[in-house]
Amino acid sequence: MVERVPWMAPVDYEIMLFFDEHPILVSPKVLAADIEYDRHYVSKRCKILTEAGLLTKVETGLYELTETGQTYLEGDLDVSELEVDE
Repeated sequence: MVERVPWMAPVDYEIMLFFDEHPILVSPKVLAADIEYDRHYVSKRCKILTEAGLLTKVETGLYELTETGQTYLEGDLDVSELEVDE
């Protein structure tokens, strides 16, 4: 079970779960269509998750889950390590 992180939005979990279930490179536009959220909002959240080290931007506009993101989803990460500038 993952521990709640105060700065995370509900869509952040959906984004990370998508990458966990589909280990592929995806743009925010494709991701947004799949999880049924606004693409601009998903893009913003992907940038925040990247800043926190949970996602990485590997090519222009494409993201994937990091090892830290995987560790978080497994419930093995101290969430105090996850900080972003809000």
